Amino acid sequence: MSAITLTKQRTGHYLTPLRKKKRVESIDIVRGAVMIIMALDHTRHWFHHDAYMYEPTDLSRTNVFLFFTRFITHYCAPVFIFLAGISAYLNGIKKTKKELAFYLITRGIWLIFVEFAIISLGNTFNISFPYVTLQVIWAIGICMIVLAGLIYLNRSLILGIALVLIAGHNLLDNFHVNGTGALAFIWSVLHEPKEFIWGSTTVFVLFPVLPWIGVMALGYCMGSLFHSSFDPETRKKLLLYIGISAVILFFILRAFNIYGDPSRWTVQDSPSFSFLSILNVTKYPPSLLYNLITLGPAMIILALLDGRPLNSFTRRVAVFGRAPFFYYVVHLYVLHFCAVIGAILADYNWYDMILSTRRDRTPALQGFGFNLFTTYCIWIGVVVFLYPLCKWFDQYKRNNQSTQWWLTYF
Repeated sequence: MSAITLTKQRTGHYLTPLRKKKRVESIDIVRGAVMIIMALDHTRHWFHHDAYMYEPTDLSRTNVFLFFTRFITHYCAPVFIFLAGISAYLNGIKKTKKELAFYLITRGIWLIFVEFAIISLGNTFNISFPYVTLQVIWAIGICMIVLAGLIYLNRSLILGIALVLIAGHNLLDNFHVNGTGALAFIWSVLHEPKEFIWGSTTVFVLFPVLPWIGVMALGYCMGSLFHSSFDPETRKKLLLYIGISAVILFFILRAFNIYGDPSRWTVQDSPSFSFLSILNVTKYPPSLLYNLITLGPAMIILALLDGRPLNSFTRRVAVFGRAPFFYYVVHLYVLHFCAVIGAILADYNWYDMILSTRRDRTPALQGFGFNLFTTYCIWIGVVVFLYPLCKWFDQYKRNNQSTQWWLTYF
């Protein structure tokens, strides 16, 4: 009975055994991989000494290894949001448009609440909520609410909107709204990162949503490729073609250095750093070039993994991909708790890690941190620690989702 459920047919008879919907394992593996990599960036933020002084993409101060430690994590947000769009399509196969829209709206509202209340607390450990950063979970929530309306449109129109938002939003880069009023906040939510002070709380809009809506809508449109009725070989070919084309287009546009990213690349003192300058694209908000060089390789990897049987390694990676929300929230609290322990071991006060602003703006933490090797060791340790927890939650969710509706929101 664990593999099937008996469902009452419209005739009123309990007759037909329905197998549980088979998961797309390539999606689970890619999602799990980006969740693991994402923890590297968050670990670096907490534990790497240089993270409290400068960005790893600052070519005047970084090194090649540190740059790529940051660059590899660029894949996390766009790939996760793209896959969320695919999942929304697959989730809606056996739902009416109204049912899917209701789910997307309610889950979107839930995720916005989680960002403000649960994730912000995990980032600061400060119950007065003096600093709230609106990041990827917030953006996914907004995108889901917007997608709830888009699903009623023709699929070709949704695709057109997605491509316009992804490719065209950089036309707005030179448009700014001054001040901190309502119009400035709305514009920040759409396109420009900015801080706002609401009473005793500072709200930092780090993830403007306009291009992210396009990324999720693109994923929704491509979700049909992963329908069980779609030919697997055709899917692989399409994913490879689109992915390779995206990477080629990235290098063509970057070579012209005219459009696609507000930050132009420049010739550096060495060929390696000139190449880093080419790759040094803008994430906030994600530029056209940023999305091309992240989503393109992701589609190639999806194609290469499609249909391959799981091995001992990918089976473990897929566990994280089946419990991404649980993993995301828990890993933030685990990393922050470890940072408290690290501060004590490094002769800082534990309460220095109770934050009232961003970590790099906290005077008491200047000088704190470890080398990059230690940072990597902490990252690996945290991921290994979280694996059995995610495995337990994945199993619990799969065993109880049909009877406990709230699990679909996790």
